[in-house]
Parts: sequence; C-alpha cells; structure tokens
Amino acid sequence: MHTQQALFDNRRAAGQKLAHALSGARYDLVLALPRGGVSVAYEVAIALKLPLDVVIVRKIGAPGQPEVGLGAVIDGDPPQVVWTADVLQVFQPSERYLEAEVERQLSEITRRRQAYIGNRAPINVSERHVLLVDDGIATGGTAKAATRALRQAGAATVTLAVPVAPQSTLDELATEVDDLVCLATPEPFIAVGLHYHDFTQTSDDEVITLLQKAPSF
Repeated sequence: MHTQQALFDNRRAAGQKLAHALSGARYDLVLALPRGGVSVAYEVAIALKLPLDVVIVRKIGAPGQPEVGLGAVIDGDPPQVVWTADVLQVFQPSERYLEAEVERQLSEITRRRQAYIGNRAPINVSERHVLLVDDGIATGGTAKAATRALRQAGAATVTLAVPVAPQSTLDELATEVDDLVCLATPEPFIAVGLHYHDFTQTSDDEVITLLQKAPSF
C-alpha cells in the first residue's frame, strides 16, 4: 500500500519536480521550513539560482497545555509573533506568561538557527518575493504562521510551494498567500510521509550541509 501511494522517491526528487513547476516565475529567495523542507527547498534554490534560508517556527503553548497553540513566534529580521485570537480569548494568559513564553521560544530559535547557519543573520524579506517551501502540508498550522509572519515582516509577495497536501488545507491557506503551488492533492489524505518512497527524517547534519552548499546571498 505504501508503494502504491508514493508519488515521490524522496524529498530531493520532490524538490526537483517542484522546481520544474516553479520555473518561469520571479522570486527573490527561497525559505525552507526545517527540517524536512530544507531538502526540498535546496533543489528548488539550486534550479532557480536563488538564495536559500530557513524560517524556524515555534509554537507558543497555553498555560498547562503546551500542545495548544496560543500563537507562534517565527525567526527573521526582526522576529515576528503571530497570535491566534480565539485561543487567546479562551485561555486569557497573563502578559507576563506570554512575554516569558515568547522569550523562551526565541531562545530556542536562536539556538537552532546558530546550529544550522552559525552567526549569519536571517535574510531580510522586506519588499522581496518570497518562495516558502516545505516537504508537504497536513493541517497547515505551521505554514499559516510562517506566511503571516512573512507578511508582517513586509514581504512583497509570498508563494507557498509544496509537493503534496490535502485540497481542504490548500483551500484554507489560499487566502493567506499570493500564490500556492502544490504538485499533488491525493484523497484520502492520511499523512505526508505516505506519499514518499523514502521519508526518512532529515537530520540536523543534512540541514547544515545543504544550507552551506546552497547559493549564497
């Protein structure tokens, strides 16, 4: 069953197919959602001769229920915080709690970014045409937070590009982005990994290597 449903050999192969679908459009840079998105985005960046960076998203959990997202903090220059108003209304956390949680997640983002690209500052996205890439989308929560943050940071346009996603999630995300490119929308959609022959977890080492090999900016 796994083999029958698989549409892509691996993330790199999916990235090559995605790059082909994206050729001809104008973008300024590629941003990947790590870790799995980096392998896909690397192939896109190479094919389109664009700089590659990561955009790291961390959920801000509710008091006592960290799995419930009050919002998300996204690294960048400067970092952006995106709140989920209806969830905030339910939990009504204190300002002190929110400030502490944002700082905690920013520290983790700093740690991860340093591990991936050392002391290099994030790319400034202001007035640039951004291509946001992941290896697939299921619920779309992370992609939504990232696209909203890129808009807040002043991106001229945001295009979300993925190899595979459910149509219902794409419909939800369509209002968040300027353009949306997805190669396949299989139904029923159970999990992103089912549509890859090889969906081995991407390691930090692989992320670091690909970011070092990608076009510089």
